[in-house]
Amino acid sequence: MQGPIPKQKMTAAEYLSWEADQVERHEFVDGYIVDLPATSGAPAGARHITVVMNIGFQLRTHLKGTACRAYVSAMLLHVVSQQRYFFPDVMVTCSAADHSEDLKKSEPSLVIEVLSKSTANYDRGEKFVSYRHIPSLREYVMVDIDSRQIEAYRLGEQGLWVLHPFDLRVVGATLSLTSVDLTLTSEQVFADLD
Repeated sequence: MQGPIPKQKMTAAEYLSWEADQVERHEFVDGYIVDLPATSGAPAGARHITVVMNIGFQLRTHLKGTACRAYVSAMLLHVVSQQRYFFPDVMVTCSAADHSEDLKKSEPSLVIEVLSKSTANYDRGEKFVSYRHIPSLREYVMVDIDSRQIEAYRLGEQGLWVLHPFDLRVVGATLSLTSVDLTLTSEQVFADLD
C-alpha cells in the first residue's frame, strides 16, 4: 500500500516500518524521508536499468563462489554512523554480518550509482558525503550513460578519496574495479543500449 510521505521527523525504525509498505522507494536522511527523483512519478528509464543490470550481472558472475555478494537497486544501504538509508544502484559486500541481514546491508566495499539528470547532483554530493562514513567502503563509482564517462573514487592509504576517471568512449578502454578485482569493457557496461 502506497501512503503519503510523512513530513514530520521520524526514527529509523519508523522509517523502516513505513518503507516496507511502500510501492516506490524512498531514502532516509536526518530523520526525514527523501522522495527519490528517479522514482517519484518518473520511473528509471530503460537505459538506466540496462546499465545497472549489466554491471550487476558482471559482478554476480565474477563473485560467484566467493564470500562477496552483489545487490542492485532494491537493497537498502544503512550508513550506521549517520542513521541514513539509501538505495544505491549496485553494491557489493563481503561481510558475514551483512549476509545475515535480509533487508539491509551496512558494510559494502563497493557502491555504484548510475547517474541520471534528476539524481546526478545528489549522487555526487550528499550521497557521496554519507557513503564516506562507511568504514568498509573502498570504492565509489558513478557512471554517466550519456557521456560514457565513469568516475571511480578509491580510498587511498592516507584516508583520502582519490578520483580515477575512465572514458569508455575510447576504443579498448576499460573500467577497473579494484575493490573486487574486476575489469569491465565498454561493451560489458553499456551492452544493449544502442
